Amino acid sequence: CGDTIKKVSLELGGNAPFIVFDDADLDAAVTGAVAAKFRNSGQTCVSANRILVQAGVMRPFAEKFGAAVKALAVGDGFDAATAVGPLINRAAIEKVEGLVRDAVANGARVECGGARHARGPNFYQPTILTGVRADLAINRTEIFGPVAPLVAFETERDAIRIANDTRYGLVTYFYARELGRVWRVAEALEAGMVVLNDAWFSSEATPFGGVKESGIGREGSRYGIDEYVEIKYFCLGGITD
Repeated sequence: CGDTIKKVSLELGGNAPFIVFDDADLDAAVTGAVAAKFRNSGQTCVSANRILVQAGVMRPFAEKFGAAVKALAVGDGFDAATAVGPLINRAAIEKVEGLVRDAVANGARVECGGARHARGPNFYQPTILTGVRADLAINRTEIFGPVAPLVAFETERDAIRIANDTRYGLVTYFYARELGRVWRVAEALEAGMVVLNDAWFSSEATPFGGVKESGIGREGSRYGIDEYVEIKYFCLGGITD
């Protein structure tokens, strides 16, 4: 595209934070976190990668989230009862294992899961890690697996700083109810898509795309059509009746 001066639109993945503030509806946040983290076994570009929880609600959120994750059925993706299927290949399994191993070596605790699943060599147990530092590899890399690292934060400013501390900016999810906070946080987050109190947001009407190293341009919506259009300017002069 550079050599021939062609337009380019790219979606290059993400490192999506999922933020739970202390004024959030925790039950709704748990439901959203499970959907955003574990759909397709965590193997989507918009999967929640880092779950940031305000310290005051970390314990009740972690308990509710843990119960929900432990109830997820692992199995054949063609079985309607299955919630979590296999990872795409052996390399994906080894990547997830390495990230979990590094996190545990650096002080993280495995609350559930943390190993391959008995279903087969490409299955990994739905996993929750707590005590995860924001600077660990598991929080700097797109996990692409069913592992949820929980990171505690103290203030709204801390949450924004941690969420934005990445080369990527595809999507950010956050749960809050206080209206002033909702607008402050939404404007401060560095992401092409910001989702409040929900985990399902994509449609043909959505301008899908990111900022920073998550890509350039948009697909979907009228803005996606614009990516395929060149504007032609026609200036008329010297016309008389």
